[in-house]
Amino acid sequence: MKPYEKLGEARTPDGTLLALYRHDGAYLIRADGVELMSTRRHLSEDRLAEVACAALREVPNVRVLIGGLGLGFTLRAALRELRDDAEVVVAELVSEVVEWNADPRYGLSVHAMADPRVRVLNDDVSNVLRANVDAFDAIMLDTDNGPDGMLMSENGRLYATHGIRVTVAALRGGGSIVYWSVGDDPKFMRALRGAGLDVNSLQVRAHDTSGPVHMLYVATRRG
Repeated sequence: MKPYEKLGEARTPDGTLLALYRHDGAYLIRADGVELMSTRRHLSEDRLAEVACAALREVPNVRVLIGGLGLGFTLRAALRELRDDAEVVVAELVSEVVEWNADPRYGLSVHAMADPRVRVLNDDVSNVLRANVDAFDAIMLDTDNGPDGMLMSENGRLYATHGIRVTVAALRGGGSIVYWSVGDDPKFMRALRGAGLDVNSLQVRAHDTSGPVHMLYVATRRG
């Protein structure tokens, strides 16, 4: 069996230990030993961007926000979907995650982060949302494991009632918010609807032929 090679570590503000590993040509990030993401299984992260950006493919000068850089799959998928005059803002709380993606030795997101459409902010996505009222045509949120599977406590406020309102305030008219979740969460769907949103849920596999089924919650302003 090929060994897991630890390439780097980082601490989140609440003390959670993140670690980047390489195993048999693949990369993965673990949080306190629990796998968060892997380059072997990323279909649902791709679909997050494809769903959020589908209506924006031919729209000029759109501005979108991605909450959570991860291993860069949502960013790269968004760039494939959007025009050359789009702006893609990425908010990533942990600076080491940004560094890992930008490191040419790993080949994760070097080219995507160098794309002139991309602006990466080393900040809590909640801060970015509060500072950008009525600013985004689409918002993609993939922080932690979603509303009901969180490993890092600092992400909880994003999915609470006030956090949902802050997110909605940052959305432009006609735009959509798409949340990634490790599993189904009816309570969160009710919270979104309680905030005046129409919500659809989509089941998406982590890999195109196997692996767990994840959820995407697609939310738009009612009416």
